[in-house]
Amino acid sequence: MTSNTFETDRSAMIAEMALQLCGSDFRLHGRSADHGLDCVGLAAQCLGAADINCAVPTGYSIRGGSLEQISAVMRLAGFTGLPSDEPPQEGDIVLVRPSPVQWHLMVKTQGGFVHAHAGLGQVVFTPGDPQWPPEAIFRILEG
Repeated sequence: MTSNTFETDRSAMIAEMALQLCGSDFRLHGRSADHGLDCVGLAAQCLGAADINCAVPTGYSIRGGSLEQISAVMRLAGFTGLPSDEPPQEGDIVLVRPSPVQWHLMVKTQGGFVHAHAGLGQVVFTPGDPQWPPEAIFRILEG
């Protein structure tokens, strides 16, 4: 198996897990489909499905944080940051900003994005482009 195939396989696993988690309840700081997920918990579950182990942040507020802090966590998990105008690929974790004080992670899947939607109270698939412009795109590095 080549590195590129390994990367593609892990990206596909991330996207597939995201789709499987659709319908899970939303819960701030949630880390399991059984008890609820927030966007960080959703990303952590997807990374785990691709055998990517990382320290999952805790104790954060629904508002605040910085692009630098989020990028550092993603780098430690084995991702590289891409410019926000890069077209996202399946399995990418996309960082958006729904408001000036809030960050949100979405998982790119075929045909759209999966994310933990607080307003709807669950993990949902949204077809097409994200409703908020991407601030950063994180892609898994080869294995």
